[in-house]
Amino acid sequence: MKLTIKMLMAALLIASFVSCKKDDYFIGGSLHNPQFNGTTYEYLKTNPLFDTLLLLIDKTGLKDEVNAANTTFFAPTDYAIKKYVKEVVQERKRLETGDENLIFEFGELDFAQLKDSLRAYIFGEKIERSGLNNIGKYYTAKDGEQRHITLWDDPTSDYVSGGLTNLPKYIYLTKVIGTLDPEENRSIPEAQRDLRMRVQTSGILTTNGVLHVLTNGHTFTFATAPK
Repeated sequence: MKLTIKMLMAALLIASFVSCKKDDYFIGGSLHNPQFNGTTYEYLKTNPLFDTLLLLIDKTGLKDEVNAANTTFFAPTDYAIKKYVKEVVQERKRLETGDENLIFEFGELDFAQLKDSLRAYIFGEKIERSGLNNIGKYYTAKDGEQRHITLWDDPTSDYVSGGLTNLPKYIYLTKVIGTLDPEENRSIPEAQRDLRMRVQTSGILTTNGVLHVLTNGHTFTFATAPK
């Protein structure tokens, strides 16, 4: 009997879950030792995926807040920041100026204005997988706003069709619009729906706190492109 690609992927995923320790952290479907012997900022420096994020932290003067004791940081990747620059800020400037050829660069951002935008991803307490569930809880970010954070099964059908009965659980960070949406939110107009983003890497334990990495599909500040 020939194995399909989905069957092979499912088998590999099951093997990774069976062979891993409880205190490991998730990178996609794989698990790794969570301990990093350095600060959150130092961890970000080890990965080129955060080069632009590090520049943003430096430009906004938030290194000490990211490295503060018992801090949790939901790190947006460079992809998230570049999406914000090119798809949100640049398009907004083009609409304002009428210049369809306008090119906006990272260095032109108003970093003072973005300081609280980055603080929206920083929390003054440790938020770990072990303390989360599918009901979720509100946590107050350093910008003073609350975010709803949950841990629940992946809603896609890929793993189900692959033969898994126990779906992997992911952390979700949600910017609530008005009141918290029910799980089935199709009846809510798209513009009024909560902005929920999945964590692609969770539970990295640094010497000062916890680091979770948001999916590359996220747009920094949760902004959407102007229409």
